[in-house]
Amino acid sequence: MTETFQFKLLATDGKARRGEVSMPRGVIRTPAFMPVGTVGTVKAMYLDQVRDLGADIILGNTYHLMLRPGPERVARLGGLHELIRWPYPILTDSGGFQVMSLSGLRKLDEQGVTFKSHVDGALHHMSPERSIEIQGLLDSDIQMQLDECVALPASPKEIERAMEMSLRWAERCKTAFGDQPGKAMFGIVQGGDIPHLRVRSAQALADLNLKGYAIGGLAVGEPQEVMLDMIDTTVPHMPTEKPRYLMGVGTPDDILKSVARGIDMFDCVMPTRSGRHGLAFTRRGRINLRNARHAEDMRPLDEESTCPAARDYSRAYLHHLIRANESLGGMLLTWNNLSYYQDLMAGIRKAIEEGRFADFMAETQENWARGDLAPL
Repeated sequence: MTETFQFKLLATDGKARRGEVSMPRGVIRTPAFMPVGTVGTVKAMYLDQVRDLGADIILGNTYHLMLRPGPERVARLGGLHELIRWPYPILTDSGGFQVMSLSGLRKLDEQGVTFKSHVDGALHHMSPERSIEIQGLLDSDIQMQLDECVALPASPKEIERAMEMSLRWAERCKTAFGDQPGKAMFGIVQGGDIPHLRVRSAQALADLNLKGYAIGGLAVGEPQEVMLDMIDTTVPHMPTEKPRYLMGVGTPDDILKSVARGIDMFDCVMPTRSGRHGLAFTRRGRINLRNARHAEDMRPLDEESTCPAARDYSRAYLHHLIRANESLGGMLLTWNNLSYYQDLMAGIRKAIEEGRFADFMAETQENWARGDLAPL
């Protein structure tokens, strides 16, 4: 823990990096997976559980928290950490992703975005300055610039327009953020699937000398190969001494391949959302507990797991809970999934420290390919 925001590289193995982000509320061990707590909750989990699984940081969503309970109210209640009982680092996104995902409910111009609330239809305007103000009211530790995220595929002209606007907004966000000791604002590289635009965006953001940098606008409909190509294109133009965050990614395989390309931080709703819908991530790959093959299988998901949800509950019971639409089913599978993701990250960090990341990656992928236990 430090009074200022610091990033230290502890080891490298090829392009894979083992590091630490230190700040007043704690240390983030990287590579890190950050569970998504959109509205102040990691769905179907107690935050004590999330911490016990190994999470050093969680996410909050600026757009959703702006609508309810509202940033001014959160500030009056002592900030998001106090409200949700999470005294460790929190990263908030800027609301930029909603510029894309809620495209039918917004208008966009140079000054920012006007949203029509999906909750009650009320109009809200979010400028770069207001986005940073909201994140400050939430008392977020890592604040993201407001950007425009374009869904792929898109025309080169549209991708370039959004990238250039995002750069102008990054400058305004930096000014609005000012000097906040112990906290950080990250810039977001845009440019869609066009290499020279990604390079231009990364270089311009690097010139702003921010405390961290993210790659945005990926995992938005493009094939994995395109995502990896854009990471390969972008990373060489990102400062080596600053943390690199790949936004909204992803599957365990996405994470392994992105770590191999020099990424430090990840977030994704996949482990929590999948758990609520009956899908488990395990060392044997994905297991769909809705399938009838599990109905009379008293074996656990993974007898070697340290997570009670995977080790102590039978597949038959998990199958029953999911098919009966019982809340406990989603809770147990979310617990399992977040445990698997955090164990994967711990394994990645250890492998980089020991200089055997390539072997770890190959072994992990071989286990997934081998597949689940044979049906009874």
